[in-house]
Amino acid sequence: METAAPAAVIVAIDGPSGTGKSSTSKAVAAKLGLRYLDTGAQYRAITWWMITNGIDTDDPQAIALAAGKPAIVSGTDPGAPTITVDGLDASGPIRTQEVTSKVSAVSAVPEVRALITDLQRSIAAEAAQDAEGIVVEGRDIGTTVLPDADLKVFLTASAEARAARRNGELRGKEATDLAATKEALVKRDAADSGRKTSPLAKAADAVEVDTTELTLEQVIECVVTLVEEKRTVRR
Repeated sequence: METAAPAAVIVAIDGPSGTGKSSTSKAVAAKLGLRYLDTGAQYRAITWWMITNGIDTDDPQAIALAAGKPAIVSGTDPGAPTITVDGLDASGPIRTQEVTSKVSAVSAVPEVRALITDLQRSIAAEAAQDAEGIVVEGRDIGTTVLPDADLKVFLTASAEARAARRNGELRGKEATDLAATKEALVKRDAADSGRKTSPLAKAADAVEVDTTELTLEQVIECVVTLVEEKRTVRR
């Protein structure tokens, strides 16, 4: 008897910075043969475009008027995710401290969120039809972008643990002291949770996983198990 192919599954992984969201999402997608989408990279990409094109990132109206101009394309291979803006590789430039400091303001503009949300939904829909599914990570995936996702996971961790992890990711001139990193994370949390359009929030039906005391491998295994359970139910 032939074994039924796994049903396509849409996985939404949300949570604040420093919870292990990106590393977990990519690893889970790779282990299970799913596509992967870093939605935060898309918001960083449009922020980088605004900065490089002289748009005042403190002016919501200027941002709204320019939002539809850049062409953002996201690759969904978890082993080598890519992102381009107007055909240019933006994977490096979008990770600078300047972009990090401005992305919350840009992503809070409703016109930006509407455009990027439409892009994210189209990528997820394509993965559901043409592949075994996709892991989509961000801050409002389970609540706004993909409210009907098959599985929703919300990762959390203490501010101290998140700051230590994020500080370990920074290199050279981007590195800073732990207190400053923690302060920046808390400020970002407040901005993302307090914005009027699609705030950072846990979906009512999301599985919460506190990663403070867990290794990355433990978090990955936990989420893989959740996805496999969902696949079994849907066969």
